[in-house]
Amino acid sequence: MADTPCASAQARQFDFWLGDWDLSWPAEQAGGEAGETMTGTNRLTKLFGDCVIEENFSTSDGSYLGRSLSVYDANDGLWRQTWVDSQGAYLGFAGRMEGDEMILSTAPVTDGDHVVINRMVFSDITPASLSWRWQRTTDSGETWSDRWTITYHRTPSRT
Repeated sequence: MADTPCASAQARQFDFWLGDWDLSWPAEQAGGEAGETMTGTNRLTKLFGDCVIEENFSTSDGSYLGRSLSVYDANDGLWRQTWVDSQGAYLGFAGRMEGDEMILSTAPVTDGDHVVINRMVFSDITPASLSWRWQRTTDSGETWSDRWTITYHRTPSRT
């Protein structure tokens, strides 16, 4: 019997993200008050024969909801993700593991006089926690600035 199409080591690189997570981030990064902390949850599950990772993100007050689908594209050797949210956003990302970090970037877009690239960086990955950073560059990736940072802590089991 042939291996399942999504059983390769590369197709399992994002498995660290699976499960239920409690999230926190500085409120000022999302338009809130400086010194306050916002919270939310994220649930990641596998679909379609374990080939697709589905993300369901929510702020604790339900004011912002988002969903993504991620899949490993073996033809290009890249992870691809599509994100949609309750503010009408649609974003496409592509990337891969780079050392101990998962990095997914958008295609460059023109914003006024600048070409902007956004990316997500998953770092400090352990079984119980990770850091997620939304970054932006306007100089073709020479420098990146953090726009939003989220701390993930695995939700304790409710047995």
